[in-house]
Amino acid sequence: MPLIGAIPPPALHVMTYNIRRRMPTLYPVMADRWGHRRPLLQRLLDDEQPTLLGVQEALPEQASFVRHALGERYRSIGHGREKGGRGEGCPIFYDSERMRLLDFTQTALSDTPDAQGSTTWGNRTPRVIVDATFGDLATGIRFRFVNTHFDNRSRISRVRSAERLREVVLASGLPTVVTGDFNVDGGMEAHQILLEGGTLVDTWSDVGARITEKWGTFLNYHPPQHDRKRIDWILATPDVEVEKVGINVTRFEHGWPSDHAAVQAVVQLG
Repeated sequence: MPLIGAIPPPALHVMTYNIRRRMPTLYPVMADRWGHRRPLLQRLLDDEQPTLLGVQEALPEQASFVRHALGERYRSIGHGREKGGRGEGCPIFYDSERMRLLDFTQTALSDTPDAQGSTTWGNRTPRVIVDATFGDLATGIRFRFVNTHFDNRSRISRVRSAERLREVVLASGLPTVVTGDFNVDGGMEAHQILLEGGTLVDTWSDVGARITEKWGTFLNYHPPQHDRKRIDWILATPDVEVEKVGINVTRFEHGWPSDHAAVQAVVQLG
């Protein structure tokens, strides 16, 4: 059974999911092999059918797989984070029968955001924001959906990235949903910056909306635990109503689809 599954209008089913990039040589254990995980990811996406999905660590062929796994009505935006649009990325997938894409940008999390592959904040690998504006075909509401992946090593990079992301959200004035792998637990500095002044709220903070236990979201192919960090978040501006939110720790008989758990929420736009 899906954790949430397909949702009719006017609600939106939002998901964030680090699908774990294909790593053929560095970590070749069976649980991590893309060929092993690919059909498991297909099953999870078949079950859940999110309206909007922000993915992290997707190599181009993985992004293509996700789009086709979701179905013919889905489209995607975003490209690799390296120069020339190569490498892993943070693509956004959306149900084109429900959403109309109005505009999108992809920028680097650096002092030179328009320079592909740029890194100036202490992170060794490039990090990006994919920022899209959509029109909801069912309600007519315009809103923004932003997807990102903060650095896993540099605290300074995460702090500067949080400051930049907060500026991006404040510049719009539209209802906004933010998804991502932030590589730090809720309540830490980057999280506090994003929530400062009520710019964003963490959907997980609405205790009454939780439909799962508070699992750590980096599973690393092990059973879920309560004392692990919750590093994958769905954030939203205060004018977005949270109906339910959960951390999906579905394990199929042959293993886990990823080393992360997906985080999912049902929201309504104000």
